[in-house]
Amino acid sequence: MAGNLMHALQYDSYGGGVAGLKHVEVPVPSAKKDEVLLKLEATGLNPYDAKIQKGVARPFLPRSFPYIPALDIAGEVVAVGPGVEDFKTGDKVVTVLSASSGGGLAEFAVAKKSLSVARPPEASAAEAAGLPIAGLTAYVALTQCAGVKLDGSGIQENILITAASGGVGHYAVQLAKLGNTYVTATCGARNIEFVKDLGADEVLDYKTPEGAALKSPSGKKYDAVIHCAPGIPWSTFEPNLSEKGKVIHLSPGPSTMITSAVKKLTFSKKQLIPLILTPKGEDLKCLVNLVKEGKLKTVIDSKHPLSKAEDAWAKVIDGHATGKIIVEP
Repeated sequence: MAGNLMHALQYDSYGGGVAGLKHVEVPVPSAKKDEVLLKLEATGLNPYDAKIQKGVARPFLPRSFPYIPALDIAGEVVAVGPGVEDFKTGDKVVTVLSASSGGGLAEFAVAKKSLSVARPPEASAAEAAGLPIAGLTAYVALTQCAGVKLDGSGIQENILITAASGGVGHYAVQLAKLGNTYVTATCGARNIEFVKDLGADEVLDYKTPEGAALKSPSGKKYDAVIHCAPGIPWSTFEPNLSEKGKVIHLSPGPSTMITSAVKKLTFSKKQLIPLILTPKGEDLKCLVNLVKEGKLKTVIDSKHPLSKAEDAWAKVIDGHATGKIIVEP
């Protein structure tokens, strides 16, 4: 592989949106210690990818330009670096790339073995590529922040999931229903039946007065909120929470951090928890096993060839996908 060129998309500076992406020919990367080289079969895009391009994480991400975006990939192992014994050439895997180096919008990418999981035949490459960041975010929010036990053994909780038809939201509804939960969800009117089919017990159109106020149609108070939508203030959540209710904010900004700190300092029983995901291989393996068992599915909004990945990027920026946006070679 060394010396060979591959097709990729990259950008050379912050900003620019779709127009900032360039089709290029670059060298195929090589697998170093504890890494695998994958021939990509599918790449999943996330809103986070577009935020990196906007510069929301500067000066930390990306570490350098030019930068090949996208982090969620599924592919076939074509080479392994020193120290890799779990995988061999020909294995199918799903993995999440380092945000600092990126690499998903390309024909080949190098991934850490510790974040790579064998892909079972029950999951197509496209379905697997949707999982990592969105699935892991939903998984961590529910199991570690909200305390939901996915085997159904926990106490019953009332859960609100905002933007439930999106990438994180559609996984969160399914995972929550594996636990002992009653799920209220919000989405746009066109996706109400879709979210009900995922398992939500009651669904609110976020554009109605009830939906904007986040009031449960059955009058329930929420023990936890998996907050996937932007722009809803704490004051909207607070009256809808149970005595020790918590809002788990999945895209926290400065105001989220300030409110969270105030709640802690004042010993408030109601808490705002900002979630910054640190992907872990063992968590991804749990998700892949749920897919294998038929308990979790990836809903694909659209598929786009790498040669027209700008169309996929535009859909990510637009922010109204139902499920996951996938790019294929």
